[in-house]
Amino acid sequence: MAQIGKAPCDDTLILHGARPEETGCPEAARPWVLAAAIVGSSMAFIDGTVVNVALPAIQSDLHATAFQAQWVVESYALLLAALLLVGGALGDHYGRRRVFAIGVGIFALSSVACALAANVQQLIAARAVQGIGGALLVPGSLALISAAFPEKERGKAIGTWSGFSGITGAVGPVLGGFLVDHFSWTWAFLINVPMALVVLWIVWRHVPESRGASATGGLDLWGALLATAGLGGIVYAFIEAPTQGWGSPAVLCALAICVLGSVAFFFAEHRARTPMLPLQLLRIGNFSGANLLTLLLYAALGGGLYFFPLNLIQVQGYSATVAGAALLPFIFIMFALSGWAGQLVDRFGPRMPLVIGPSIAAVGFALFALPGVGASFWSGFLPAVVVLGFGMTVTVAPLTTTVMNSVGADLAGVASGVNNAVSRAAAVLAIAVFGALMAWAFDAALAAHLREMGASPQLAAFLEGERSKLGGAAVPPGVDAATAAAVKRAVAESFVAGFRWVMLSSAALAVLSAVSAWLMIRSKPAGGAGSRN
Repeated sequence: MAQIGKAPCDDTLILHGARPEETGCPEAARPWVLAAAIVGSSMAFIDGTVVNVALPAIQSDLHATAFQAQWVVESYALLLAALLLVGGALGDHYGRRRVFAIGVGIFALSSVACALAANVQQLIAARAVQGIGGALLVPGSLALISAAFPEKERGKAIGTWSGFSGITGAVGPVLGGFLVDHFSWTWAFLINVPMALVVLWIVWRHVPESRGASATGGLDLWGALLATAGLGGIVYAFIEAPTQGWGSPAVLCALAICVLGSVAFFFAEHRARTPMLPLQLLRIGNFSGANLLTLLLYAALGGGLYFFPLNLIQVQGYSATVAGAALLPFIFIMFALSGWAGQLVDRFGPRMPLVIGPSIAAVGFALFALPGVGASFWSGFLPAVVVLGFGMTVTVAPLTTTVMNSVGADLAGVASGVNNAVSRAAAVLAIAVFGALMAWAFDAALAAHLREMGASPQLAAFLEGERSKLGGAAVPPGVDAATAAAVKRAVAESFVAGFRWVMLSSAALAVLSAVSAWLMIRSKPAGGAGSRN
């Protein structure tokens, strides 16, 4: 659940993905194009949400540590975030239909590889390939709509796509949880295969080829490579440091790669003919402020909610289906109030909604820190889900509007793509950092519980080997019932202790995002490159 529903600026990527004169799709083919885009993007939306629900089962079946389970999510999300903008550019250069179909094919084949994985290392590798497919598939699905529909019809197509995306976001985790509970976690991946076959048939029979106006501008492959290195280095360091130690050669090497890759990325973007991140955009105050807010708030959202289904399943004892349904109120609130939220900037300007929305979200994150072991979902977690959903609803539409209003029409597609990628990269980074925070808090709490229990050296040694599984830590074989119950309670309470640190950190990030909006967002953007007055 690191990426709940659509990322910000998805709709505007469709709106600005093509110029009116580029649209040459026959009218009879347009419903088919829309169907292909909906089903194709639904694959990515489902995959982005159901895997978290399946993680406890994956961890148990493949005997994986909690940090290896993080890599199951991160290997996919890392490559998706880093290659997303390049995936869109490839479609403009080599044909949107072709690149989209290749992305769907890679996504489907890697989904089969995920389901057939015999160990967690194979699953992580297959998920990385799936991320590459997603980087071609996600922007391709949006570009197909922009290329097929003329400007006067694009709004209706966007509404249809958004509506189905909302339904997918709601149904996907529940369906994934049902498959995990009643069949196997492998079906959370195999469900992509029939969807991919339908999409490929539609593309083959009904979708015309198109290319973008930017097809002559060149590809920023160096930017993509350096962004992957910089983000991948810091992600590796934070995921592996709890087990290898911060002073280990591998972790230090990863940090060095992060620093060098990040510095080289900005040099490369300065010299690139068509950069992934046009640096002149960073001089626009509202654009920089909106993206800083996105980085902080979506780090809180992606990092915090990664651990939510693990808490529900491994600690609270709920089924995967219930865990998948836990965020339905969040999604329904955003869907029902999206029209109202879209009017907030027109009525109040961008600054106030972008201060108030994250502030409400911060309260929601803080509420997640209150329930202990054995909490009721309705009284313990539902209030947090509702408050967080309302806070994000107040934020997302004004955030998208602020990004688009901060630049001119000629840079709208680039600006929306950058903001979309920032939201995904924020979640990737936060899961890694919060994983290290969770490990530190869990270890400290478990050690304290074992001292209180007067645990024997043998018991302590066994749990030392299990602590990397966090909430999935096993009970030592052969112990009496009272000791087994005490160990289970100690593991559960230790996980909750870490979960509280994570959620309070998420609340702090949300507050910082509100502060960044207060300091950097202006109701009337200052003049700058590409700004509109």
